Parts: sequence; C-alpha cells; structure tokens
Amino acid sequence: MLWQVLCLLFLVSGNTANAQTNPETSTDRPLEWIRVSDDGMHFVGRDSGRKVVLWGANYDHDDAGQLLEDYWHEHWETVVQDFQEMKALNLNVVRIHLQLAKFMDAADRPNMRNLRQLQRLVAMAEKTGLYLDVTGLGCYHKQDVPQWYDDLAEADRWNVQARFWREVANVCKTSPAVFCYDLMNEPILPGKKPETEWLAGELGGKHFVQRISLDLAGRTRTEVAQAWVKQMTSAIRQVDQDHLVTVGVIPWAHVFKGAKPLFYSPEVGEPLDFVSVHFYPKKDAVADALTALAVYDVGKPIVIEEIFPLHCGLEEADEFIKSSAKFTDGWISFYWGKTIDESEQQGDLKAAIIAKWLRYLRDNRPSALE
Repeated sequence: MLWQVLCLLFLVSGNTANAQTNPETSTDRPLEWIRVSDDGMHFVGRDSGRKVVLWGANYDHDDAGQLLEDYWHEHWETVVQDFQEMKALNLNVVRIHLQLAKFMDAADRPNMRNLRQLQRLVAMAEKTGLYLDVTGLGCYHKQDVPQWYDDLAEADRWNVQARFWREVANVCKTSPAVFCYDLMNEPILPGKKPETEWLAGELGGKHFVQRISLDLAGRTRTEVAQAWVKQMTSAIRQVDQDHLVTVGVIPWAHVFKGAKPLFYSPEVGEPLDFVSVHFYPKKDAVADALTALAVYDVGKPIVIEEIFPLHCGLEEADEFIKSSAKFTDGWISFYWGKTIDESEQQGDLKAAIIAKWLRYLRDNRPSALE
C-alpha cells in the first residue's frame, strides 16, 4: 500500500538537489485518447484501436515528503523536470494525488488558483508525452484538512467530494493526456460499530486510507459503496463523458483468503471502467499474489496502480509483473524526484535499491509500448 512505500522513502530521503529549469518540450508523437477496447478487456487508442499498456509511476510527493500542491507554484520548474525524468525512464503514465482541501476552500467555493495550476500541469504532461492518472479527494496531511470539512455529515461530505470532482473534471475534460480519474486512494468502510475518524491510521505523518462513511446506519457495505461510487461518477459525467473512471483499492484478497472485491463487485463497480489494485508481493509468495490478483479479473482491464519491491526482491517483483501480464494492462510504481544517478550518489543501501528499481523500470518497458 502507498503508506508502506512512503515509510521506505522517509528512510532513504536526504536533501533534495536543486532542480534546473527545463523547457516544456513537445513529445515526438501526440498523445491519443485512451478508451476501453470493444471486448472490454484492454485499453486501446480511441481512433487507432492500437493496444495501450500502462507503465508508470506514482508522483505522490517529492523526496522531502512534500505533496504536489505544496510546491507546484513556487517550484514549477522542479515539476517540469521531474516529468521529463519520468519520460526518460520510458514511462508513459504518471499518477498524481490531489488533496481535497487544496481545491475546495469551502463547501461551495473551489480554489481557482490550484485549478488553474492543474490545467497547467495537464498541458505540460500532454506536451511531455505522459498520460495522467488523476487521483483525488486526498487528505494525506491531516493537519491541512479544514475543520469545516471534518465536521460535515456524510451526505454533505459526499456533496463536497462530488463538487471537487466536477471542478477537476471540468479542467481536464478536453485533454487526451488524462488517462483516468481515480475517485479516491484506498477508500474503506466501517464495520458493524460506528467510527469517529474519517482518516485511518497514520504512518510517516500521512494518512493515505480514508473512510467514505463513519456509520453504516443499517445499510450494507455494498449499499454504501454503491451509492458513493454512483454519486462521484455521476458528478464527473455531468461535465466529462469521455475519460475513464476507476477506484484504487487495497486488494483484500491478498490479505484475507476468500475475500471478494467490494468496489468491483457487480453491484458497486458498474460505473467504473477498469480495475485498479495496489500490490506489494511478498518474499517467496509470488504465487499467492497472483492468486489474489486473479480475484479482480472481473471482465474489465486491470491496472496494478501501485507496485514496488517492498517485501520481496527485484527478481520476484519482476516475476510477478511478467506473470500477471496475461490479464493485466498496466503497472504503476513510484518516482520521488531523484534520478538513478542521484540515488546512487546518495550512497546508502536503500537509495541503491531505489536506483536499481528505477533502472529496472527504464529497461523493462513492456513490448506493447514500443
């Protein structure tokens, strides 16, 4: 899960090198809009019909742990350079994580400055030749979550979340660089007992997991998830009927044997265009991870939206990726703003592991991308 990788990042982070300003150069070939294939099993170019496989990185924070909105105004040249560095790693998609409080100043008032900066980032990604997985509704820094938002009842909170998605989708709707909207990173629901906190456990000062409800109030978990997904996707579809929509989930089948998908059940997942799951294979247990992944093969394209050799070596991560390719259409790892050379120069073991992994990403671009 994302928070585990962040923990590793904190262990290896040092002083961020000063970035040099680079021009926002155009890619050799314009990006083509992506859609789901007619048989519903893969991604293809909208006009060409050419199969598309995703190979990318989560750009969730920088090497110092700052979230994107914390530096994308004052250090825009760093963002541009990081995107060029990801392009040089032979990646074709970048997953960005947008924080709700940075885009909603009040329940009925969006933050226009950050919406304009998002528009700037989308244009830059298009010029660079990188697709975007736009993940939203983040509350990763609890100290930045406004009290007015925390105090809202469930229905009002969902309305604010829907407003967030209408505003973001309205900015992104015309660009082929937007691959998809991910409604929320790793949403969860309460159990039989009501909860009091919207955010789940903290690690490294960040909260990556968020509840969409505090109290089932007589409803089933399926009913709550279904209503939430329907409201969020409907908000997007009011302004954008073209881009794909997904939800990046914890693969509970990898945690509990026999667990079934909730967000990708027939009742909940109908408005979602493809499956997004987060996998960190364990040492000597690649077969178990593949068995768990197969649970999410529900007749839609699958993207492993987070992957990193956190609990296994590079060789086993490579085995998982190659073995999953039979029914997987994309893999998205991580990039935190340090190149292979910069990681190697850092000189410690964990930075060397990251450098080795980045080299793997660069050198193992799926053949379908050639």
